[in-house]
Amino acid sequence: MAQADFFEQVYAVVRQIPEGRATSYGAIAKFLGSSQSARMVGWAMNAAHQVHPPVPAHRVVNRNGMLSGKMHFGSPNAMEDLLLAEGVIVKDDCIQDWKNIFWDPENLILETS
Repeated sequence: MAQADFFEQVYAVVRQIPEGRATSYGAIAKFLGSSQSARMVGWAMNAAHQVHPPVPAHRVVNRNGMLSGKMHFGSPNAMEDLLLAEGVIVKDDCIQDWKNIFWDPENLILETS
């Protein structure tokens, strides 16, 4: 699969994350059948700022709920601010109550064409 195709699949999943929830790079990679590609999901999130329709990349964090990609947002607090606006509490760069905020893409049924 070409990188562009993988990125588009990642974006399709990320667009399904409900407001006020978040998931991990690894959970997305696993859902897409490429469990060893969490880093590539991160690369997709890094490129997501240029994609239309928009991708809520702020809802994708590491497996522990840490805002590991925050340096790729316009300012050091932008990712946290976006999550806070959705009611997600972040402390010391980690999503609080991660167990309940975590959204598992395995519960998603993608439409097939």
